[in-house]
Amino acid sequence: MTGTVSTPSAGDGRHAAVLRGYARRGPKLVTYGILIVIIVLLGYSLAQLGLDFQRMVRGVSQITAFVDRAFPPDMETLPRLWSPAIATVQIALLGTLLGIALSLVLGALAAANLTPHWSVGFLLKTFFALTRAIPALIWALLFIAAVGLGALPGILALGVNSIGMLGKIFAEAFEEVDPGVIEAIRAAGGNPVQVVLQGVIPQAMPTLVSWSIFRLDINIRYSSILGIVGAGGIGWELQRASRMGDYPSAITVTLVIFVTVYLIELITDQLRRRVQ
Repeated sequence: MTGTVSTPSAGDGRHAAVLRGYARRGPKLVTYGILIVIIVLLGYSLAQLGLDFQRMVRGVSQITAFVDRAFPPDMETLPRLWSPAIATVQIALLGTLLGIALSLVLGALAAANLTPHWSVGFLLKTFFALTRAIPALIWALLFIAAVGLGALPGILALGVNSIGMLGKIFAEAFEEVDPGVIEAIRAAGGNPVQVVLQGVIPQAMPTLVSWSIFRLDINIRYSSILGIVGAGGIGWELQRASRMGDYPSAITVTLVIFVTVYLIELITDQLRRRVQ
């Protein structure tokens, strides 16, 4: 039994070449289109905002004048800055601990494998998104209005703001644990609290600790500026020096903030490496 074998014609070769050309040009056209859209949006934003580049040029001389007035730093104010610097770290630490405690409870209730009802998990995850969307500075203003000035509103602001990130991360970590362990504890008669404490948290512990340390690192930065609105810490010293035009003292406060944040970052980096 014989058959015929078809051979590609010249027309088929040209057609394939055209298709290959389109395939090569397609991604390039998409890239060029995205660039054009970005350029158009950038131009529209510059025109809409009315940015004056001449003001930016004139601002260089003003920055130079500020540097001349601010340096050298006033090191005589350094001794009285240690106490607010320590308070800044304390506010960040207590706010982080509050956020961790609340996130463990709410994260367990929001996890799909632990929540008593899907609507509870949905509402809690929406709450996490809300608290994450509102900056810590806004939370501080709200709590200052509620409880007054001082360290307490700063702690509450950082605690609530931490829930937005930690609650989401904790819930996802709880959802990824081995379901067999959960089923075994439930089969043995364990209640929901025992399931979480004995079956879920031990499995998710590395993730919980790593993200908690990372959140402490973030809260140190936040707490250094919360004092600007009266929520305690060294930020109040920066606000005071700036209002009085005491720029050498303001630079000294800024340097103390930098050193504090940098040292805490070194410590948290070491802790994260040990956990991982």
